[in-house]
Amino acid sequence: MLCNECEKNNATVHITKILNGVKTESHLCEDCAKKQQAFFNNNFSMESLLAGMLNEAFSEKCLCENDACETCGMTFNEFREIGKFGCSNCISTFRNRLIPAIKNLQGYDVHTGKIPKKAGGKYKLQMDIEKLKKELRTKIEQEKYEDAAVIRDKIKEMENKID
Repeated sequence: MLCNECEKNNATVHITKILNGVKTESHLCEDCAKKQQAFFNNNFSMESLLAGMLNEAFSEKCLCENDACETCGMTFNEFREIGKFGCSNCISTFRNRLIPAIKNLQGYDVHTGKIPKKAGGKYKLQMDIEKLKKELRTKIEQEKYEDAAVIRDKIKEMENKID
């Protein structure tokens, strides 16, 4: 594929942008990409990516409070700029401000992990039952009793498989 810009060299840099639901793709050679500053800079790191994601996720309330870690002295704003903690105590210090951001990024604030297929048969069933029990409580609270009955039956069926 040729470069979209110079139409001479092979395109080695492929950029996809999605803005307001509109997807645009650019295919550039290395020289044209450098001219357009389309490359990531060489200082790109996971910390800077995390810091950028967290900046989007933190509420204004989080930004106003600026307590410092008792152990290393790092402030919450410093953590946001750097993207990594100063010490292990920072997690405890900033926990109340991290949980909403993590939930916003992931959709949940509890680690669910993955279960290996070979080792996780019974454990996976137990985890699935727990999820269904939560869903059952929600359906009952919403007074959707027919849906709740279907979920209840699934739970009983799965519990019989464990025994």
